[in-house]
Amino acid sequence: MKTNRVSLKLKTLLISTVLASCIDGTRKNSPELFVHPDLQIDYTKKPKSKGVGYVKSVELSDTLKVNLVEKGEFLFEMKCAACHKLTDQRLVGPGWAGITNSRRPEWIMNMITNTEQMLERDEEARKQLEDCLTRMPSMQISLEEARSILEFMRQNDMSQVGHKDDALQN
Repeated sequence: MKTNRVSLKLKTLLISTVLASCIDGTRKNSPELFVHPDLQIDYTKKPKSKGVGYVKSVELSDTLKVNLVEKGEFLFEMKCAACHKLTDQRLVGPGWAGITNSRRPEWIMNMITNTEQMLERDEEARKQLEDCLTRMPSMQISLEEARSILEFMRQNDMSQVGHKDDALQN
């Protein structure tokens, strides 16, 4: 019985020593997470790209069109909310907060309606794919529906970040 106690004490001492040796008392901060420079995307840049697709120009009014916002919100809930949040947090795809401040409206609509071609031929879309690692599926969204989603994104930017359409400022 005395041997069991000594054995238990030795095991406890050995485990304590091993655990203590794993602690680095000199390190104050954990190392920074390394991100390859090619994968660092500056979402505050205002790209001039309109993307690849049928949408060449979009006319926007300063005031939001309520009927389009409502339809866009419905479409977001039905087709987009599974992968995108309205905040800046990424779910599967990037969060939507600030999207109209960093992407031109034509680019947004082309990404929604012409996803495959955008991912193949548009540099910004490819960078975003490298960041998110998941291809956006085609949701079979018409140009009219994409315009409604864009209007909802503009309204979301007003409520999330306080301004919209900064990507139009060159």
